Amino acid sequence: MTETASWPRRMLALLVDWVASTLVVVFAIGWAGWLEDRASGFYVLGVFALESTILTALAGGSFGKLATRLRVVRDDGSGRPLDLLRCLLRAVLVCLVIPPLVFRPDGRGLHDMAVGSRTVRLD
Repeated sequence: MTETASWPRRMLALLVDWVASTLVVVFAIGWAGWLEDRASGFYVLGVFALESTILTALAGGSFGKLATRLRVVRDDGSGRPLDLLRCLLRAVLVCLVIPPLVFRPDGRGLHDMAVGSRTVRLD
């Protein structure tokens, strides 16, 4: 079975995703709208969840994960990507913040254990 990706690399992928999601929201509602709208952080969270769900189901990882050469695969050893529903559940759990911070010694967080996935390097 493939070893899970390191936490620093995953954090970099999350940062890339968050910056990209923020830029999408700023583009959609404008700089002033982003600064003045109290809900703009929730818009970013929604964009993050949407892009993470769709790209993980279609390409095996969010924009940030793919940019940092990571991929989310099934934990059954097949190496196949997750289905859309599992990707959605995984993204929602990541948005809750706590599940990724509670993890096993192999590096899999509660969000990965709940959907039967692991994040691996593409190297």
